[in-house]
Amino acid sequence: MFENLLNTLGLSAFSLKGFGPLLMEGTWMTIKLSAMSLLVAVLLGLLGASAKLSKVKLLRLLAQCYTTLIRGVPDLVLMLLIFYSLQTWLTSLTDYMEWEYIEINPFSAGVLTLGFIYGAYFTETFRGAILAVPRGQVEAATAYGLKRGQRFRIVVFPQMMRYALPGIGNNWMVMLKATALVSIIGLADLVKAAQDAGKSSYQLFYFLVLAALIYLAITSASNVILRWLERRYAAGTREAVR
Repeated sequence: MFENLLNTLGLSAFSLKGFGPLLMEGTWMTIKLSAMSLLVAVLLGLLGASAKLSKVKLLRLLAQCYTTLIRGVPDLVLMLLIFYSLQTWLTSLTDYMEWEYIEINPFSAGVLTLGFIYGAYFTETFRGAILAVPRGQVEAATAYGLKRGQRFRIVVFPQMMRYALPGIGNNWMVMLKATALVSIIGLADLVKAAQDAGKSSYQLFYFLVLAALIYLAITSASNVILRWLERRYAAGTREAVR
């Protein structure tokens, strides 16, 4: 699979100077990290959007503080703060409870950190999309006797996705590129693999360009999937406009 990708990009396995497996592992790590972080971010985004639209003032305040903090502090600073604070808190807890020392797995830390950061951006994406759903649709579902969970799943969510997908696509692309930051907490992602290969072969520029091309291939494949999702959720609207 990786060799086919390289051939598509016009590169041969010989030109990798034996670092093909390392780059393949780094690419797979980046894809896994991005996908798992996306799940966490979407979940936090839905919870955050629900809190911002809640009638409970405390929930609205907490959600506002969350999005303001995340959007106002650089991702790199947040990643370092969250990663090291989590380890510090966990160490303090194990010492207090007299448990054995527990070290946070870098992959889990990367997923939680990226998911927490980009959950704030998804919060605003979903909040705007929910507000864009005609209120009459929700009132009609309520009059029909649907419960709150059923209203969201059957009526709100499909229409919300139609408005949210452009924002989801943008957030996904930014988050995919932000996975390069996890190398600072010891995770062997694509950027870390490219750096190691480049330093070992004294061809750092070459391997960084190769990493950039692999990122471009992943984002291009993501665009295809996003366009398919947009057509799927907008299928009914085009017939209605005609």
